[in-house]
Amino acid sequence: MKNRVAIVGVGQTQHKSKNTECKGQELIHIAVKRALESAELTIADIDAIVIGNMDHFESINYVDMWSVDGSGGYMKPIMKVTTGGTTGSAIGHAAFYHAASGLFDTVLAIGWEQNSESDTTAAISTCFDPITEREYAGGAIGPLAAQYTAYMSRYGATEEDAALVSVRDHNNAAKYNPYAHLRQMITIEEVMKSPYISYPIKLLDMCPRTDGACALVFAGEDRAKKITERPAWVLGVGDCHILVHVADGIGLANLPSLEIAAHEAYKMAGITDPFKQFDVAELYIPASTAGVSWMEALGLCKEGGGPVLVRSGATEMSGELPVNPSGGVLATNPIGATGLLRIGEGALQVMGKAEQKQVEGAKIAVATGFGGCFWSDVTVISSLPYLN
Repeated sequence: MKNRVAIVGVGQTQHKSKNTECKGQELIHIAVKRALESAELTIADIDAIVIGNMDHFESINYVDMWSVDGSGGYMKPIMKVTTGGTTGSAIGHAAFYHAASGLFDTVLAIGWEQNSESDTTAAISTCFDPITEREYAGGAIGPLAAQYTAYMSRYGATEEDAALVSVRDHNNAAKYNPYAHLRQMITIEEVMKSPYISYPIKLLDMCPRTDGACALVFAGEDRAKKITERPAWVLGVGDCHILVHVADGIGLANLPSLEIAAHEAYKMAGITDPFKQFDVAELYIPASTAGVSWMEALGLCKEGGGPVLVRSGATEMSGELPVNPSGGVLATNPIGATGLLRIGEGALQVMGKAEQKQVEGAKIAVATGFGGCFWSDVTVISSLPYLN
């Protein structure tokens, strides 16, 4: 890679189930304005833009062109990225590679969604085979439920383990994140009593649909050092976008794409002991069940060790490796921005700018994206340009 790259600006909107005050271009503008202000830059300082959402969820064609009034991309190179649920993290990776190539010094990454204008479940269901899988899949919930059922059978995990994840993330959002969509303290008993959506996933185990946007500013090494004294260096990225039929992978109790993407990102960054080296994690957990079953794919525990890890309290804010101080996806899910929010929250942590949700002394963060047909992206972010 020609250049080292850092994140130097982070901005996001207030997130809610239905934003009646703003249309999509206005949501985008708010996030962009806040990202530029955080980096003390103007739109004139931006060389290129990468933008994306869940394509056509809002029935808009050529989002890259339509969004110019919000993005400020007039007469600038713009790339649209859309990869389903991984759109946000893919946008971040595309912006990273744009800057790392040396073609652009400063790149603006924008993810957004106005879910209140779409029918997400109906749209997501079309990615599954119409004869053998579509009725079963029912969007994202069915496959996630089937996967955790397999995990429970194989490793002895329980619904209560998932409830611990739900309580952790919802309560983090309520206590620490003023931007979050859902900000309500909950208990394990409330999770367990909430109605089933698809066994074993209950209402309080599942993420919401959110209107919101996020923007990040990526800069090459020389430029980044001039913008801020403490950039968030992107040390490693990994992607595994493999199109599969649900039946090809759902019997697996874990998430192979996440394991592959993590291996790529860790190798690039020099991560050899993830649980010990990471100070904080912002993970794309679409249902609390995934917060149990996917931990081993990230190398945070041994095979089948997710329940023990969650029960230990190590992933709480007071634990050895805090997970989702922001509340994560269970609290906020503007799909095209969700993965980018994970990267942005990780960057704020290592820059020491996470405010109420700051993990003291955080120097290395990991962020993940999930979506598509069980695709995964992983990003390693650090306050240090080198680990060694």
